[in-house]
Parts: sequence; C-alpha cells; structure tokens
Amino acid sequence: MSDQLTAGVVGGSGFTGGELLRLLDGHPNFEVEQATSRSYERKTVGHVHPNLRHLDLRFTSPEDLESVDVLFTATPHGVSMEHIDAFQDAADTVVDLSADFRLSEAAQYDEWYDGHVCPEYLEKSEYALPELNRENLPGADLIAAGGCNATATILGLKPLFDAGILAGDEQVVVDVKVGSSEGGAGASKASSHAERSGIVRPYAPTGHRHEAEIEEYLGLSVSFTVHAVDMVRGAAATCHVFPDGPVSKGDMWKAFRGSYGDEPFVRTVAGGGGVYRYPEPKSVAGTNYGEVGFEVDPGNRRLVVFSAIDNMMKGSAGQAVHAANIALGLDETAGLDFTGFHPVGSP
Repeated sequence: MSDQLTAGVVGGSGFTGGELLRLLDGHPNFEVEQATSRSYERKTVGHVHPNLRHLDLRFTSPEDLESVDVLFTATPHGVSMEHIDAFQDAADTVVDLSADFRLSEAAQYDEWYDGHVCPEYLEKSEYALPELNRENLPGADLIAAGGCNATATILGLKPLFDAGILAGDEQVVVDVKVGSSEGGAGASKASSHAERSGIVRPYAPTGHRHEAEIEEYLGLSVSFTVHAVDMVRGAAATCHVFPDGPVSKGDMWKAFRGSYGDEPFVRTVAGGGGVYRYPEPKSVAGTNYGEVGFEVDPGNRRLVVFSAIDNMMKGSAGQAVHAANIALGLDETAGLDFTGFHPVGSP
C-alpha cells in the first residue's frame, strides 16, 4: 500500500469532525480530499473551524461522496447504519465514530439504543481502541471508535483484568466527569454557557449507554454515573473497586506497567510529586494521551482507579486516527505526536 493515502470526513462541521480534519491535515500519510456537511455545504472549513482557516477546502453534500482510501464518519447515532453501504462503496476502509458499530449483537442495540437496521455488519466491525484490540485492527475495513466515557473507564480498569485482580464479578462503582464538548456542536438549553458554567450536574445517574461497551469488552457490569462539569474538553473516570482479596500498591504498579509499559499513548500517574499527582484532563487536553493511575485504601481493601482523556481525542478522533494507522500498516503514532501545553487554560 502507498504511504500517501486519500481521506474523507463525513460530518466534518461538528466538534469531532473538526478534530479529525485537524489531525488529518497534520498527518504525514493522509491527504484530505473531502469534508461533508449538510448545514454548511459550500462554506469553507475555516468558516466553521477557525483553527483550520488555512485549509483550501469547502464542505460538500454527504450525498456526493468521493472515492477515497479511508473515510471517517463523524455522524449522530443512527446515520452511519443507514448509509454504511454507500460509505463502503466510497472507501476501502471506513472508521465510524458514532455508536452504530461498537457493539457486536443486535440485541444490545435493542436494549441500549433504538435497535439496528443492518445487524449483519456488527460482526464485521472492529473496536478501535488499540490498547484493547490492536491485534485485530490490521487490514480491518470497518472500524468503530469507542465512546469517550467507556474509553476512559476501560483504560483505567483493563490492567486489573490483565493481572487477574478483577475477575468480573466484583463490585465496581464508576463516576465520570465530562466536558461540554461531549454534547456536540448542536446548541441546547442545558449546554448554553449561562446554564453550564460552574456546574457539577449528574446527567446520567444510571443506565448510561456506554455501560454496554464496558460490559462487552471487559466482561464487567458496573454501577456507572456521569456528571457534566464546567470544562470544555476532557473526561475523567474515578473507579471504586472492591476486590475479593488484599491487593498491594506493588501489585497495582505491576499490573499497570504490565498493561501499558509499551503503549505509546498511555501514561501512568499514581501519587507522585508535584501538583498533578493523579490523572488530569487538563494535562492531556488536545492530545491522544490517556493518563491512568490508582490509590490503595488499606482500611477496607478498596482500590481507587483514575483515568483521564481528552474526550474528542483519545475518546474519539485521536482514537480513530490511531486505529486507522494500524489498520493501514502505517506508523501507529503518525499524526498524533502533539504533547500538549503547560500551563493551559480550562480544557
């Protein structure tokens, strides 16, 4: 395969679509041929994304897809499943950032979403998170990026499964704090600045759809709550784990180093020195890094596991590009080398 590949973005006017365009613009192996938007057809990309004003590219109709090597689809839930045949006709590799192909069985969509119109594609898709599914990504032609809240939770808990600290039947309580960009570019009363500013608002106390991914890919049922907080970018998960037996801090370090010692985009931050002693969304804003960490409570054998990601990067666009790199045989870190800023304002 050639090192120079063409790429398109369906739904390029949303927050995640803009992140995809930013990453692809700086990617050494991709040339962006098309970005689609119904609302902004014929407008320049810079009209919507001011950081991309230098791009000589205008939004086109999603009905007029060009042939490309890889197509990234950043559409609302339900759109990709309706148009997957057209997407696959347009590109050899499709990377979908919606929830449409994340789960493997139609029954899961009946339970957690509103059903599925093309369940025959579910067994063909590969979950995009490389730290979980790297071995199945090379050559994949349909890739499904994970949900940001699920990604943060899975990254935090995976080392405990790898090391046998968790078996799947223990009690696990997960609390996730997320920024306003998770709600997308569409305006709503709840996301307006006057209503959002200063909040710590539980918006999914129970039954969040991302629980389905956690259950499928870790084999674990969790008590899961999500809060909207006053930041723009970021997702931070705090997981309270009650293992069956005693676990030492040494056991935890061994588990996290064993899972992530060779991972290019995961950093373990667990109670060291300095101001940022545990994973923090501000530290990874704009990057494809995920931070994970832990603390051990010897009093009641509770383990507290932390993880932090940028919801639009490691939790969406960055994860999608990372998976595409692997699927297409490219350097898996290509286009994802931004290390972030410090100090930085609210992410």
